[in-house]
Amino acid sequence: MDTAETVIFAGGVGRRMSGSTRPKQFLELSGRPIIDYTISRFALHPQVSHLVISCLESWIPFLEDWLTKHRYPVPIDVVPGGRNGQESIFNGIKFLRNLHPGDKESIVLIHDGVRPLIDEDTITSCIASARDRGPTATTALATETIVQTGRDGSVHTILPRSQCELARAPQAFRLEELYAAHLRAIDEGKFDFIDSISMMSYYGYKIYTVEGPAENIKVTTPMDYYAFKGFMEARDQELMWNK
Repeated sequence: MDTAETVIFAGGVGRRMSGSTRPKQFLELSGRPIIDYTISRFALHPQVSHLVISCLESWIPFLEDWLTKHRYPVPIDVVPGGRNGQESIFNGIKFLRNLHPGDKESIVLIHDGVRPLIDEDTITSCIASARDRGPTATTALATETIVQTGRDGSVHTILPRSQCELARAPQAFRLEELYAAHLRAIDEGKFDFIDSISMMSYYGYKIYTVEGPAENIKVTTPMDYYAFKGFMEARDQELMWNK
């Protein structure tokens, strides 16, 4: 069975989560920080062998204490996050790459700390796709019309919804290839890639996709938090009905 390691990046401070005194990844639901819901999805997956959490540095003691009290069955290391998502991801993959330099077969999953609603099947599909095809992004089908606009606010193009998908996470790669792309970006002074798939596409890699669950949202605003809460309550209800 193919295995993969995972980098979960959680270095942000959550400026869009108005009214909160905590970074968004450490907001709690039912006594658990959001990031723990995310961690559990990967740590309990049968093909994930190791996690690295790239964490906001001031919150590393809190996270390490939480992980000590709530042990998972795979090794989990915590490293400092960076100034942005790109740097946080690099800190995580650099840690992994130092464990097995030059290993061209290792697969790494990259995931947002605030995407706690990912499911096991999507993780499995990402690992298989990265192994068999190449760099892979999880996507969700677009459910609304997407338009391209100009600076004056006018509509230039109305894109066919059937041809549009939303890029989400996890994203999966061969570790050595992703590490090399990051080094190239650093050497060229490019620090504004929105995600790892964008970086790999920029450097000429063909990108593949797997479809993930519609509820795999990124919790960045109060509205997102209440959507997450609603999804979890619905799941709890479904479990109760199926007992």
